[in-house]
Amino acid sequence: MRFKRLVRILIATVVDLCYGYTIYIVQCLMETDLYKLLKTQKLSNDHVCYFLYQILRGLKYIHSANVLHRDLKPSNLLLNTTCDLKICDFGLARVTDPQTDHTGFLTEYVATRWYRAPEIMLNSKGYTKSIDVWSVGCILAEMLNNRPLFPGKHYLDQLNLILAVVGSPSNEDLQCIINDKARSYLISLPHKPKQPWSRLYPGADPRALDLLDKMLTFNPHNRIDIEQALAHPYLEQYYDPGDEPVCEEPFTLEMEFDDLPKERLKELIWEEAEAHHKRVMAEQARNAGAPNV
Repeated sequence: MRFKRLVRILIATVVDLCYGYTIYIVQCLMETDLYKLLKTQKLSNDHVCYFLYQILRGLKYIHSANVLHRDLKPSNLLLNTTCDLKICDFGLARVTDPQTDHTGFLTEYVATRWYRAPEIMLNSKGYTKSIDVWSVGCILAEMLNNRPLFPGKHYLDQLNLILAVVGSPSNEDLQCIINDKARSYLISLPHKPKQPWSRLYPGADPRALDLLDKMLTFNPHNRIDIEQALAHPYLEQYYDPGDEPVCEEPFTLEMEFDDLPKERLKELIWEEAEAHHKRVMAEQARNAGAPNV
């Protein structure tokens, strides 16, 4: 995996190894994570902006591969001493095929509750890449004042905390909820007005709050997407579409590796290591034959 905003697996040269030997996976050293950092210090607006850009840039690559991360949270964002950020822990990630109905496929537990999009809890009509955008919005809010925005103690508490901030859903919002009980529950609640972000985060960059508002939109169909978020004025000092890679070969459902036996997983890692070195050797051969310019 060559994209530097994701945890990179370093594949050592394979020499005189055979099946049955121990296989080691080496990763880049990252000294801390965002969760630990937010426990110890207040971030400047420059740090918030830079970290957010790196998160979105990495997520653009992930989504271009037809993959949902589904568990974005501060502890899954690794940091080093030069403020490089990498996204890790793809244990709950799933392939999403735009041509396939995932309503039943994507119903199992996803995301730590505090960062979970409302459509997951309300059993909406499937879900999309917008669930990761919601999680990033929650992370942005946490970077602004070092406190989780929606620290729900249980399912209903989580939902009520969300509504207390973003306000009661509109009739249009309710249409995307297929669970009758969930829809009836929302309708039965007293009307809750939307809270001004400037009141929740006084002193924050207004552009950051505008982007936060677009990320934490209740209706996933109206929520900002990754490319729109990257192009937002808050991130203009970093935005560079030419330096925001996408995956050359999107994943497919056949490429998921859930519940594989350990030995089969080792075989797949071995095969990937061999394929990687064949690609490296082929690239080196091409470069060796290229004329000097």
